[in-house]
Amino acid sequence: MSPRLLLSLRGLACGYQDHQVVQQLNLHLNAGDIGCLLGPSGCGKTTTLRAIAGFEPVLEGEIELGGEVISRAGFTLAPEKRRIGMVFQDYALFPHLTVAENVAFGIRKHPQREQVTAELLDLVKLGHLGKRYPHELSGGQQQRVSLARALAPEPKLLLLDEPFSNLDGELRRRLSHEVRDILKARGTSAILVTHDQEEAFAVSDHVGVFHEGRLQQWDTPYNLYHEPLTPFVASFVGQGYFIRGQLQTPETVHTELGVIRGNRAYTWAAGSAVDVLLRPDDIVYAPDSPLQAQIVGKTFLGAATLYRLQLSTGTQLEAIFPSHADHQPGQSVGIRVAADHLVLFAAQGSVAAQVKLPESGVRRVSSN
Repeated sequence: MSPRLLLSLRGLACGYQDHQVVQQLNLHLNAGDIGCLLGPSGCGKTTTLRAIAGFEPVLEGEIELGGEVISRAGFTLAPEKRRIGMVFQDYALFPHLTVAENVAFGIRKHPQREQVTAELLDLVKLGHLGKRYPHELSGGQQQRVSLARALAPEPKLLLLDEPFSNLDGELRRRLSHEVRDILKARGTSAILVTHDQEEAFAVSDHVGVFHEGRLQQWDTPYNLYHEPLTPFVASFVGQGYFIRGQLQTPETVHTELGVIRGNRAYTWAAGSAVDVLLRPDDIVYAPDSPLQAQIVGKTFLGAATLYRLQLSTGTQLEAIFPSHADHQPGQSVGIRVAADHLVLFAAQGSVAAQVKLPESGVRRVSSN
């Protein structure tokens, strides 16, 4: 059975006082899926979320929800008529109402209000706290109440605006997994806004990376990490960095780390200057390797240690090694490259860049 399209943004431009913050946005979300808008502050993700909610007008294009146009230039369906739920970062609970009363606020005329409220409180693991008031709860518990209240009217779509930003790191990680489980258990479609990659990947089926008001890529977390379409996505997601290389064959590139072969074929001419994407897990500790690098910095991460390495040429790399061995700054270590996903971009100023090939200039290599 093919997935059913729920939300569609086509050629969308939105902003404030005719100033376009978001431009030419095209995005689609299937029913039951969880999407995420990810990017640095000021990139347009919150503006997009507010436009979907009906809080901001659309300057160009349109937004369609469940087959109905809810926004286009000159028309904005009122937020309360959209069947869209909202979860805010500051919880926005009513302090004078109990937990149960907060959850039931949007379904006061529902014939089974008490039953629905009890089921939702059990779902968010707060069934025993229905008679308490918001100020008697922890931050994580308040956010669960906010989520249950948003789910009570059975919205077509749930929007979450930086919902975990007021929580500490460990609680954020735990609650993000719990929220995904809750949404999947209810079959609720949702869009999350965050600047935290770990949070985005933990919750979402698809993630859209924004940069300066434009959607760079809408894809699965796996593909964003291993198959980035633009240099910005490559560097923004997963601590990516670049070294210069020269294309030898469609599948191989020569770099100061040696010849790297991958699972992609590139269409640029042999000899083209390229930027090679590397990530810390692409550099492997290899004590017997003739390729040596000096440790110039380290960050202990528990199960692994992130090292900053410097080659004899002065080029710096980042690498993650298991933390069983504790290498010290100033020490030289053997390394090798283990990058199955060879991701290249035309080097700025190179012939490949000047002829305006696609940024990655890539076609997939068959695995057969």
